[in-house]
Amino acid sequence: MSASPPPARLARALDALARGFALGGGAVLLAVMAVTVASVIGRGLFGRPIPGDFELVEIGCAVTVFAFLPYCQITHGNVVVDLFTRGLGVRPRAWLDRLHALILAAIAALFTWRLALGGVELRSAGETSMILGVPIWWGFAPIVASSALLAAVALHMAISGDGRSRP
Repeated sequence: MSASPPPARLARALDALARGFALGGGAVLLAVMAVTVASVIGRGLFGRPIPGDFELVEIGCAVTVFAFLPYCQITHGNVVVDLFTRGLGVRPRAWLDRLHALILAAIAALFTWRLALGGVELRSAGETSMILGVPIWWGFAPIVASSALLAAVALHMAISGDGRSRP
């Protein structure tokens, strides 16, 4: 049995990472839902919601959204408006898909850089949430990782030509 070529191994590794991040995002979303339900029940039955529930939901939702982005890209789950490209042939559409993936990679890399700088600044400033005192930068760590993975996935798709256009 021969080893897979590096591009195939890289594609499988990116796919596994994107799926792992999506599963992690799903787990965070379930936790956010549990906190919300517990807080609503606590408020309704005992007149005592979970203190800082909205802070946890805010951070959890941000982490969740970013965790799903690499998976959405690698599975071609993004919304595509093909009004102007529908009549094009497969090759021009494939070229445009590669261009779009390259642009997304650049934007995701820019986001990663700026989010990382923002997280470092928040950490050095000691910025915390108002009620629970949770360090805000904790939410930035998984978001930066998700954004970096999105950049890597999009760049790989741009280089490999693994785009939406199929014959």
